[in-house]
Amino acid sequence: MLRPHREPASRLAWIGAIVALPIVGALLYLLLGGARLSNPRREVVRGIEGRLRRPEGNYHPDRDVRDSAHWAPFALACSVNGLAPTQGNVARLAADSDAAIDEMIADLDAARDTAHGCFYIWLADHNGVKLKEAFIRAAKRGVKVRILADGLGSRHFIRSRHWEDLRRSPCDARVALPLGNPLWTAIRGRIDLRNHRKLMIVDNELAWCGSQNCADAEFRIKPRFAPWVDIMSQWKGLVARQCQYLFACDWIAEGGDDISGLLSRPQQPGGGRIIAQVLGTGPTIEFDAMPACFAQMIHAAREELVITTPYFVPDEQLLFAMTSAARRGVRTIAIFPKRNDSLVVAGASRSYYKDLIKAGVEIHEFRPGLLHAKTMVVDRRIGLIGSANLDRRSFELNFENNILFEDESFAAAVRARQDEYLAQSDQIGRGDVEYYGIARRLSQNLLATLSPIF
Repeated sequence: MLRPHREPASRLAWIGAIVALPIVGALLYLLLGGARLSNPRREVVRGIEGRLRRPEGNYHPDRDVRDSAHWAPFALACSVNGLAPTQGNVARLAADSDAAIDEMIADLDAARDTAHGCFYIWLADHNGVKLKEAFIRAAKRGVKVRILADGLGSRHFIRSRHWEDLRRSPCDARVALPLGNPLWTAIRGRIDLRNHRKLMIVDNELAWCGSQNCADAEFRIKPRFAPWVDIMSQWKGLVARQCQYLFACDWIAEGGDDISGLLSRPQQPGGGRIIAQVLGTGPTIEFDAMPACFAQMIHAAREELVITTPYFVPDEQLLFAMTSAARRGVRTIAIFPKRNDSLVVAGASRSYYKDLIKAGVEIHEFRPGLLHAKTMVVDRRIGLIGSANLDRRSFELNFENNILFEDESFAAAVRARQDEYLAQSDQIGRGDVEYYGIARRLSQNLLATLSPIF
């Protein structure tokens, strides 16, 4: 009851768990009951964020644009990291996961000065090893390579000879949020609070952002859910420097060298016309920034809203925003995977289907594999692409990176990819959810009730 920034549903869920299972529930609360870093780590991160120079934005809309609904998400995002919208950016989508890795490698092979990477999951498979070798090649020819891999998501890779190859090379490779002793980690913070970002920045002027981990689409650690279907975007222009800002915050926090000078170098627009802004969230942010920004985008929709996410466990404001959009006549489409690698999340997600469909939301389930792409497109004009899911882990626990953009051409490219997902999906109708059995409804609603704990 004394924890700050906790919504009432979360408090009630934990109280219920502790009353039902006094010993186990209390122990779980002590280990998992708050989105907390250790106090020293929190102060370090906030100190870094406070002193780093923010890359400047160069987009200043006139009054008519600023008052429009489509400007509101950008205005709210400014309050999260202090990063302003930029214009003149160029972006493109990779054709698929393998193409994204190959194109990232091509950018590494063309690097002249710096190459930075931050990844949640890194596997010692075909794509993971190829990317490792590309980083080493760049470092050997004089490029300053800095790499972060999450201590939990990449734990198998970090224990392998491939990580040793990186450490023995000129690359500077570090573990993000290292586990150390699991018990001590749990006591001083949360063992499941992770760096979930997927970022690569080359020469301080080109960035990759999306849902792609350093792994094959076959994702051999969970092969029965394969293929993992991801989306990755390459960005050139001022927004790449904002991605560099996020990396610098994480890098310095993990004991890396001070790279703040990179943020003050002269910047050049990318020669395009896309308005873009980085949105980086995590447990050091004072308010629920990610769900607030997602909800603001949904409220901005006037004609169409399309969302893809592998994990859907919304809070109340996000659920209300989606149902309200559909009720006011916005065509609202949500695409989720048919087979989810988390049975708990799948059950919780489906508990919301009936209310969403009743409000008019079109729900589609992707058949061929686990749809891992995290995208949102509003009115075929503004959108969001990045690492954050529409679940409470991304909202409250993980460090995430997203790019908010405005451009009809790039929005059309993302919508075309979403249409490809729709063509391979089954729509869930009202009849599909009306006649769920008692046991199924009970289990799903129980999981939804406990979802604030997840």
